[in-house]
Parts: sequence; C-alpha cells; structure tokens
Amino acid sequence: MSLLKGTRVTWLGHATVLVQTAKGTHILIDPFIAHNPKYPRSFVLPEKIHYILLTHGHGDHISDAVPVAAKHGSTVVAIYELAAYVAGKGVADTIGMNVGGTVQLEEVAVTMVDAKHSAAAQDEHGTHYVGVAAGFVLEIADGPVLYHAGDTSVFGDMKLIAELYRPEVAMLPIGGHYTMGPKEAALAATFLSPRVILPLHFGTFPPLKGTPEELAGLVDSRIQVARLAPGESL
Repeated sequence: MSLLKGTRVTWLGHATVLVQTAKGTHILIDPFIAHNPKYPRSFVLPEKIHYILLTHGHGDHISDAVPVAAKHGSTVVAIYELAAYVAGKGVADTIGMNVGGTVQLEEVAVTMVDAKHSAAAQDEHGTHYVGVAAGFVLEIADGPVLYHAGDTSVFGDMKLIAELYRPEVAMLPIGGHYTMGPKEAALAATFLSPRVILPLHFGTFPPLKGTPEELAGLVDSRIQVARLAPGESL
C-alpha cells in the first residue's frame, strides 16, 4: 500500500497492533496475547519491540505489557498513572504522558488524544485508578500518519484530530457493546476522513458483533475498510 511508505501495520487480533516503520522502529499497541482467542499463535513478534503503547488499563489491552516489555526490551508509553502502575508491576522503562502531549520515539512523534471509555485496572488487589482512556496519533517521519483510537465511542472532537493531524489510517473499534459499533464508527470516519480504516475490537468475544462488512456498507466508498485476518498486514 503506497500511502504507508514502507511502514507495516499488522493486526494481531482484538486491539493489538504492531507498527514497524521503514527505518526499523517497532511499536506494539495494547498487547493482549496469552489470553486473546484471536491472537495468531503462529505469529512471532520481532526480537526487539522498542516501544509499547497502552491506550488504557483494561486487561484486554495491558495484560501482556509486562512480559513483552521484559522479553523484548521495550519502553512502555502510557498516561502517567498507568505508566506508574505497570512500573510497579515490574516494567523497567516507562514514559508517562497525558492527553494532548507528544513524545518523540525515534522517528515517530506520538501524541496522546482523547477517547471516551472507562479505564481502571484490576488485579488481585482490587480495582485501581490508572488515569483515563486515550488514543494515539503516530506521525512517522517520511511516512504515514496513523491513529489508534483505543476503546471509544464516537465523539465530536474527532474533528479536531482530523484538523490537527490528518490521519491516513484510522484504527477504530467496531464491535459494539463496550465500544462504538459500525454505525458509530462510520460517523467517526466522516469526522476523520482517513484513506483506510483498520477495524479493531470485534469478534473476540460474543458481545462484539460488529463486522468490517457492515462498516464497509456504511462509509464513503472512497474510504477503504481493511479486511485483515489476525496476523495480516497493511
């Protein structure tokens, strides 16, 4: 896909996405591996994952952050409270940031943007406040602009994300029940005007009933809805 300019975006089931830039920076978003029924078991992560981005504290987004960071030498980037939480779980290198802020990760400028969702983390000690839910915009030097929306409903300020960053690839949840479904994601697409939508957070569990086919029937025909199997790439 020419608009990606050498960047590879691999969907690993649910909301887990691996971004590999043309210059060789590897970024894993929301690692949910061991207990993810849609994770492709034959897929082997690169030996080095430079950065892990976490959109919020729910287990289906952070459950493998600690082991992946330890095995692959990763720095975890998350909202300040969530970064502190995973540091307390044993992650050696973290970057805590907040909504509206930008951090430079090699050749990728990563901006944390709004999402509308709950965000607490749960473990054997109970439920913990770990900041608010967020999304990420990745502006890759000499490459594309990617937007991972995290878990969210549609919200009007997606228009600001479009105005400020002009994402070419939007990774949007479409399953419904816990996030927006295809109807709402289609409205999000009108706000964002991406060239490609990569659907996330569908089909993993029975309540997540939205499908890429349903979304494709609702969006402008000029927007490509990627129909990837877990483990496949843009």
